[in-house]
Amino acid sequence: MKQDRSPVLPGDGATDYARYMRLEALLVLQRRPEEMIHRDELLFQVVHQSTELWLKLAAAELIEAVTRLRAGELAATESLLARATLGIRLVTDQLEMFRHLSPADFQAMQPALGKGSGAESPGWRQVQATSRQLGQAFGEHLEAHGIDPALLGQPDPANPVQRLVEALIEWDERVSLWRTRHYQVALRVGGHAPGGAEATMLAKLVGYRFFPELWRARLKPTDGSGDESRSTVLDNPRSPEIGNPSSPACAATEMSRCGSCVN
Repeated sequence: MKQDRSPVLPGDGATDYARYMRLEALLVLQRRPEEMIHRDELLFQVVHQSTELWLKLAAAELIEAVTRLRAGELAATESLLARATLGIRLVTDQLEMFRHLSPADFQAMQPALGKGSGAESPGWRQVQATSRQLGQAFGEHLEAHGIDPALLGQPDPANPVQRLVEALIEWDERVSLWRTRHYQVALRVGGHAPGGAEATMLAKLVGYRFFPELWRARLKPTDGSGDESRSTVLDNPRSPEIGNPSSPACAATEMSRCGSCVN
């Protein structure tokens, strides 16, 4: 007997897959060929629209991680952070598509972008805000349990707090790697000359961290005896490596426009 495969879910589409994934709506979100001024607009939109989806997922994982952390569920927080971190890694990887976009092609399509700016990305703004909430929640957890952040520089797989520190640093690092790749895209595709104002702004963003205290502890660990390891770049409080993304100066820089890439 032939199996009945007619859809049972409500919505548009010939199959339940199409209806659940809302494909009819999803696949018309890109500009139609007759609307494009350059064929690579499809590449540009697909990369950035999928980026917004991954950022939406990463932000959702971070929001849940904050909730779990405030409930004292460190293992669950660590797992959620790992999922968010993988999302940022995938966002970074798909920037490789822009290797197939020349500066001339990007300049040709630029009029279609209007005044669009990466500072307008709702996904990135949510990720930024939630990362700061996560850092605050972790600080509250340490304070509530009498833990000095300076003593967290020596990884201990048996310690759930130390494992969470590693997950937080991994998240921070992945965001930095995304910014680094973005910087290279701006140089390669956006026509920003190395040393120019736009490129310099992006280069400075690479060093910012959400959790500078954890980086200090990691790169200059102490066992509580006062005997610390050798001096590092993090000894300099003005070093861009420990820039605070919640500071007014950093926020202003973060909101500056990058003309080559939306994120």
